[in-house]
Amino acid sequence: MPDEILRTFIAIELDETVRSAIGRVQGKFKRAAPPGSVKWVAPDSIHLTLKFLGDTPRSRIPQIEAALQTACIAHASFEFSVEGRGCFPSFHRPRVIWVAVRDKGQMLAHLQRDIERRVAPLGWPTEERGFSPHLTLGRVAKGADRATEEAVGQIVERSVVEQIGIQRVTAVSLIQSDLRPAGPVYTRLLSILLGPVVE
Repeated sequence: MPDEILRTFIAIELDETVRSAIGRVQGKFKRAAPPGSVKWVAPDSIHLTLKFLGDTPRSRIPQIEAALQTACIAHASFEFSVEGRGCFPSFHRPRVIWVAVRDKGQMLAHLQRDIERRVAPLGWPTEERGFSPHLTLGRVAKGADRATEEAVGQIVERSVVEQIGIQRVTAVSLIQSDLRPAGPVYTRLLSILLGPVVE
């Protein structure tokens, strides 16, 4: 029987309070943007991606789980704040609209780096681009013209997004992504707790 191939990524799932707050910010952008200019992410689907794996044979999931357990046990739970906004690659040519994640103690960056290090020997190479933690609100429509792109970028650039939430990180999840016409459907395959808090 052939090995089932899943599309997966490793992420931190957000609590309901933070998702609701992000949804309100997203709603302001949505009302201001030209109709149909942006494909918005459903607030329930917003998460903080730590590592995109892509094609993943189902038989490899136990190995990924073991790698995540090794990485996570070395990190105590921590918090990050959600504040600020931006566009990739820039406000002038926006493709992705996001809100920023602030991690004063660099705990998030250390956790992400450890996950990269543990997963790399399994065949998923370390990202060459630096880790830029963010929460994607939407993606500019592929057919948008330059004027529409610029209008969207200006809306985001002129907006002030102060701290909208604090997320407590206690676990890391492996999530399956099924691409559907109406948008991706996410299913948690496993969740690994971080190590105990060191007093």
